Amino acid sequence: MNSLDWAVLIGYFGVMVAIGIWSHKRVDNVSDFFTAGGKMPWWLSGISHHMSGYSAVMFTGYAGIAYQYGVTSFVTWSLPIAIGIGIGAQLFAPRLNRLRSRLHVASPLEYLKNRYNVPTQQALAWSGLLLKIVDVGAKWAAIATLLSVFTGISLTQGIFITGTITAIYCTVGGLWADALTELGQFIIQLFAGIAMLVIVLKELGGFSALWTVWDKLPEGHAEPTAGPYTVTFLLAYLFIKTFEYNGGMWNQAQRYMATDSARSATRSARLSAVLWLVWPVVLFFPMWAAPLLVEAQKPDASDSYALMTEQLLPHGLLGLVVVGFFSHTMAMCSSDANAIAAVFTRDIAPVLSKSARSWNNRSGLLAARVSTLAFLALSMALATQINSPTFKDIISVVIKWVAGLMGPIAIPFMLGMLRRFRKSGPTAALVSWAAGLLAFYFTNYNFDGSVKTSVALQYQVALPLAISLVLYIVVGFIRPEDTPERDAIIETINTDGEGPAGTAAAAVPSQPAGADGPVVPKGVKD
Repeated sequence: MNSLDWAVLIGYFGVMVAIGIWSHKRVDNVSDFFTAGGKMPWWLSGISHHMSGYSAVMFTGYAGIAYQYGVTSFVTWSLPIAIGIGIGAQLFAPRLNRLRSRLHVASPLEYLKNRYNVPTQQALAWSGLLLKIVDVGAKWAAIATLLSVFTGISLTQGIFITGTITAIYCTVGGLWADALTELGQFIIQLFAGIAMLVIVLKELGGFSALWTVWDKLPEGHAEPTAGPYTVTFLLAYLFIKTFEYNGGMWNQAQRYMATDSARSATRSARLSAVLWLVWPVVLFFPMWAAPLLVEAQKPDASDSYALMTEQLLPHGLLGLVVVGFFSHTMAMCSSDANAIAAVFTRDIAPVLSKSARSWNNRSGLLAARVSTLAFLALSMALATQINSPTFKDIISVVIKWVAGLMGPIAIPFMLGMLRRFRKSGPTAALVSWAAGLLAFYFTNYNFDGSVKTSVALQYQVALPLAISLVLYIVVGFIRPEDTPERDAIIETINTDGEGPAGTAAAAVPSQPAGADGPVVPKGVKD
């Protein structure tokens, strides 16, 4: 990178901070900070939802998969995400919006106190918080790895720079700042991605390379599944991503909660699904063609995309592509930070402290911002250890840890909103959660803590979710725990319009976890 590239990068950071400061004017209370006050347009929510699912792992770990295995990087990653979000557009998006619009909650998990009980809510909140620290730590490590390729600065310095900039704008402006910066990041990535595609096509002989290049690439590069990414893995990943990208990891849930209605949330999800189906193809093609242009230096080829950009792009445009790397990671990390802050201040803090149950707007906003900073600091500290033997490497954290542990946390949260699972109560939720976590440990580690190598990847990521799902259903059938209050919660989430459910829900005040009295609509019959 030269001075022109640095100017582009520094200018980008400046714009992000400016957006955060501008968004600060739109944040008057906790609802504004965490759910944009329910005023976010559906198209902005959809773009934000799409962008918050990316990170620099796309340009490191998945670039390595694309370099080694070709098309399977799209078929076993973004395609199942697109399908999963398409399913969730009808199944989950409108119900998640009703958590805010009808139950008046500011955190995705806030309704669990009454849907199950406080212990269940706390188990999901704490385990999800710890998992997200690991997940976001992997994202910081990924962007720092790319930054080190271009600038030569150390991993720790790269983590500190990106984390600090992200902390400024997302702490000041809340979800509004996240969404608006993600819109800007999408526009930047649009130009950067298309520029990279055009230059690679020119290098390979022109537009016709889109269909002629495949005979020159390594054998099997055009196969939909390859290596450890088998059909079984694809099906497991589709199952997992349907839960994860429809709110199971909380930050996507906030995008649906932020729209003005359930219908807008559905439109938001459909836009995100279309973007996931189309845009990754533009980003992936240069990665698929990379074996013809560069020779990766790392065993997992995670440096292939960075090497290709350095070799092919002129200065200025190189800076724009590097900005694209940053934009994806900062979008995901800032959205995760906001979601975690919501869960901590609305669900965890009120259980730990009586004073937190009576926070006013000023105190609640201060707590939200402090918890956002604390989460970012912890994830940045962990990022410096992401290549240790415990975590193995960046892509292992993203695929194995996040995909494997997400299911036990997401199952009670997501399925708890559906009428069909109304009989599954606290026992079903806690048993499925605990069994899923144990399944993850025993499929990935031996009793002495050493990493298992005998279990296929698809089983490592799929078994915890499958076991949690089965137990959630079976325990709910064997020991039904539906009550009129729990049925009323479910009915409110599943209905729109006026009537008893709508009237009752509108009258319910927002209460954080640990507050006295259940937050349930009265008078609603199943």
